[in-house]
Amino acid sequence: MNRADFPILQETVYGKPLVYLDNAATSQKPVQVINAITYAYEHCNANIHRGVHKLSQIATTMHEEARAAVASFIGAASPKEIIFTKGTTDAVNTLAFSFGEALVHAGDNIIVSAVEHHSNIVPWQMLCQRKKAQLRVIPLHADLTLNTNALQDLIDDHTRLISVAHISNVLGTKNPVKQIIQIAHSHGIPICVDGAQSVPHIHINVQEMGCDFLVFSAHKMYGPTGIGVLYGKEHWLDQLPPAEGGGEMINHVRWDNTTYNTLPYKFEAGTPDFNGSYAFAKAIDYILSVGQDAIEQHEKQLVQLTQQAMHNIHLNGCTLHIYAEEQDKYGVISFNVYNSHNTLIHPYDIGVLLDKQGVAIRTGHHCAEPLMDTLGIPGTVRVSFGLYNDENDIHTFASALEKAISMLG
Repeated sequence: MNRADFPILQETVYGKPLVYLDNAATSQKPVQVINAITYAYEHCNANIHRGVHKLSQIATTMHEEARAAVASFIGAASPKEIIFTKGTTDAVNTLAFSFGEALVHAGDNIIVSAVEHHSNIVPWQMLCQRKKAQLRVIPLHADLTLNTNALQDLIDDHTRLISVAHISNVLGTKNPVKQIIQIAHSHGIPICVDGAQSVPHIHINVQEMGCDFLVFSAHKMYGPTGIGVLYGKEHWLDQLPPAEGGGEMINHVRWDNTTYNTLPYKFEAGTPDFNGSYAFAKAIDYILSVGQDAIEQHEKQLVQLTQQAMHNIHLNGCTLHIYAEEQDKYGVISFNVYNSHNTLIHPYDIGVLLDKQGVAIRTGHHCAEPLMDTLGIPGTVRVSFGLYNDENDIHTFASALEKAISMLG
C-alpha cells in the first residue's frame, strides 16, 4: 500500500496535514478507484442489459464482471447470490421487506443484538410494526460482549430470522457470529450478518461462515458511495419476492399479471449503478493487492498502539475511559473523557478541537442510540482506522487529544 495512492491524504485542514481517522463512517478512495469512475463515464457510459449497441455491451460486461468479483471476494457459491443495492442500509431494508412479506406473520419475532447500528434495527422495527410481530434483543454481558446464552431463551417456534452485526461500529468488537449461526441453524432459523464494519477489514468467506445473508457497502471499503451488496444463499433468494417493482426485475408484464426475472435481477429494479460497480471491483482489487490478512494485522496493531498512546498522554486531572478496552478490537476505538469533577467532557467539544488540529474523528451516538442507552452515555469519541493509517497518525492524534484535554479539563 502506498499512501500516495490516496490523493485526499495530501490535503490540509486549518493549515495542518490531514489525519483521517473516521474510516468507520467512510473510507478514502485510491486513484485506482477514482480513475475507474472517470474511465467508465468517459469511455463506456451506457445503460446495461438493454442495448444491442457496443457501449451497452461493454458496460454490461463490466457490471457483471464486478458482480463476479464481489462473489469471489466473499466466497459466494455463485454471482447469482450477489444483489447490488445502494448500500448496507438499502440491503437490510430490501431483505426486511422481502423476507417479511413472504415469511413473517402476526405473533412472529425477529432477533437482533444490543450493539446494532440503526440500519439493522429500524427496518426490522418497521417490519414488526407492519406485521404485528415482535423485535427481540440479545443483551450484553458486563464486559460488553454478547450474551449468547440469553439468545437460547429468546428463540422460540415463532422466531423467523436473526440479524446481527459482525463487528460493532462503536466498540470495534467482533461478535461470535459462527456460534450464533450454529444456534440459529439448530432451530432452523436463517441469519443475516451486517458486514459493514467487517468486510473492509477482515477476510470473509460466507460459505465457511455459514450465514444465510450478508450485507455491506462499497464506500467503507475504499470504493464509491451509493453501491452495496445483499448476499443471500440462492435457495433463500429464490423463495423471496422482489422488494421493488419496475424495469429490469421483470420477465413479462401484462395488465393482468407480471412475472419476475431470474436471480439476481429480480431484486434489482431500475437502472443500477453500473459505473459504480466497475469502480467497486477496482476497490476489491486494491484490497486484495495489499492482502486481507496484512490489513487485519496492521489495523489491530494500530488499535493497540493507539490505546497505549492514549494512556501515556498527560490527562491534567481528567479521566479517560476506553470502551471494551480489554476485548479484541477491529479498527475502532470509542472513548470518553471526564474532567477532574468526574463530569463528562462532551464528545463534540473534543471532536471540534481535534478537527482544528487537522485530525478527523467521529463523535456522537454513531447511529447506535440503544447501545448508548445501555452504556448510560449520550455518545463517544470514536477513532477508526483504514489500511493507509500509520504510526505518525497515532502520534498526531495523541498529541492533539492531549492538547484538547488540557483546554477542556
